[in-house]
Amino acid sequence: MTHSKKVLTLIKVGNHDQAEQELDQALTKDPAENLFELAESLLELGFSDWARKIYQQLLEQFPEEDQLKTSLAEIAINNGQDDQALIYLSSVKASSPAYLTALLVAADLYQTQGLFEASEHKLLLAHKIAPTETAVNFGLAELYYDMKNYRSALSFYLDLLKTGQLVIAQVNLVQRVGACYAESGRFEQALGYLEQIHPEDLAPDSLFQLSFTQYELKHYEDAIKSFNKLKESVPDYTTLYPVLAAAYEQVGQLKEALLTAQEGLRVDQYNSNLYLQASRLALKMQQADLAEKYLRRALAFDEDNLQLITELSKLLQQQKRFSEEIDFLKKVNQTLSDPQLTLNLGRAYAAVEKDQAALECYQAVQTDLASNAAYWQELAPLARRAGNLNLAKQAVKKYLQIVPNDLEMLDLQAELTDDF
Repeated sequence: MTHSKKVLTLIKVGNHDQAEQELDQALTKDPAENLFELAESLLELGFSDWARKIYQQLLEQFPEEDQLKTSLAEIAINNGQDDQALIYLSSVKASSPAYLTALLVAADLYQTQGLFEASEHKLLLAHKIAPTETAVNFGLAELYYDMKNYRSALSFYLDLLKTGQLVIAQVNLVQRVGACYAESGRFEQALGYLEQIHPEDLAPDSLFQLSFTQYELKHYEDAIKSFNKLKESVPDYTTLYPVLAAAYEQVGQLKEALLTAQEGLRVDQYNSNLYLQASRLALKMQQADLAEKYLRRALAFDEDNLQLITELSKLLQQQKRFSEEIDFLKKVNQTLSDPQLTLNLGRAYAAVEKDQAALECYQAVQTDLASNAAYWQELAPLARRAGNLNLAKQAVKKYLQIVPNDLEMLDLQAELTDDF
């Protein structure tokens, strides 16, 4: 028995110390062919440091053997030695039989580093050399998928499926095709692929894709079932809760929708959009106090969120809590400048008959809201009440340019003319 075989036998029985001693003997006495086979076996067993030692010795003996360089590069990558890996890979010439492997290893390295363009460059070079090679086409498909270039990824995944392969490197190609179609907004095609997969075989992301696709196609009951299945298996899959709540809302189950949003907030307590959704659902259920509570909770950690601020302003206005709205918006306007919020502040001032303050707010957003008919419609009577007849007349004129047949505003125009 060669020392190389003794190494593997000792590893199998768990005698690693003696196996390492036999490795030293193998490096001294066994032929190169045996050593290469031993290195390959050690890599499969997870003994990459021992395999590296063999490859390095073989490379000293056979410096032109580029397959050794690609193997050493892969080990270096696994050890976090990216620069060393690139040194090995860059020394493999384009004329070498190992060049294709070097390109693939380099592409994987660049992709893990987030250098997608560099990875794409290597893979496209590989594709020119071996356009039908599965590893190359799969590499391009996965790269484009990571880059969210779903159209390009889809083309490669479909070509791979045509070869009869359904799974490569533990990646389900049917799931990938369905996901690409879904991400591209082609939900009918996505559903056709995703429904082919047995539910137990769907990865969480793919189950989410299936659920979301069903929702987008307005198959709300199916979506609810699929989302609940995902929730049971992965309760902290935070992105499912807003869409599941929306699906319940679409079928009129407001209580379930609100409970789902609340459940989501227990999992993801800093999700501003989920607080906003919960607030709107609470309002639909005539629970204004609860709606306000959710908005204020979200604003406690996301104080500059324009949607939250606008929603709370709207809620206070609906409840005719104008003084509270004024105090709230005055603080907000110190840090944010938004025409709609300034207009809301003007409306609140007008409601408590602080016409001059209201007028200042309206005038501050005149340029931003010049094409908004409602703005001029509100400004005209406010300006008249504040004694600014020229502004009132201008507001009526602007409004009638947008809505020329409004009888009430035509009457106001006539009254303003009489006032002069």
